[in-house]
Amino acid sequence: MTQSNGQTLVVDTDEQPRTDASAEGLARLNPSFDSLGSVTAGNASSINDGAAAVMMMSEAKARALNLPVLARIRAFASVGVDPALMGIAPVYATRRCLERVGWQLADVDLIEANEAFAAQALSVGKMLEWDERRVNVNGGAIALGHPIGASGCRILVSLVHEMVKRNARKGLATLCIGGGQGVALTIERDE
Repeated sequence: MTQSNGQTLVVDTDEQPRTDASAEGLARLNPSFDSLGSVTAGNASSINDGAAAVMMMSEAKARALNLPVLARIRAFASVGVDPALMGIAPVYATRRCLERVGWQLADVDLIEANEAFAAQALSVGKMLEWDERRVNVNGGAIALGHPIGASGCRILVSLVHEMVKRNARKGLATLCIGGGQGVALTIERDE
């Protein structure tokens, strides 16, 4: 890529995963927010550069442009909880979203869930009682990084392409957002 100073910048290595991480090094990390807390730089998503894009349009428009319809949005929910409980809002957004579409969590083939922190992601999974084998099958934000402003799109794009790869029919994307917000989106592919 050509930069504003005219120099060429070649990006050939992802910021994540952390190639120098070790179990010993992770065990020595100090808590990030509370001296008695469990969140460290080793079990939290890193803030990364990133970008993602999605083209959304009606099925008729996609057909007119001879573009494949990869998935359809079936339902969406946005929920707020006490900001002190920031990370659990996806639980309530997921439940509301599934209720709107008429699905049970067991109906969902694949799930992409934002991982702000390991404790947060584990709490959401425990509260929803989801099958971990269907969640973030290629790694989540702790492994891949968290591109602020692009995470929702990154999660959706990852979900859609994995659904295509596996010929899966139903998917769920969910994220926690600072300030106690949570969102969830269900998508479906044709059989």
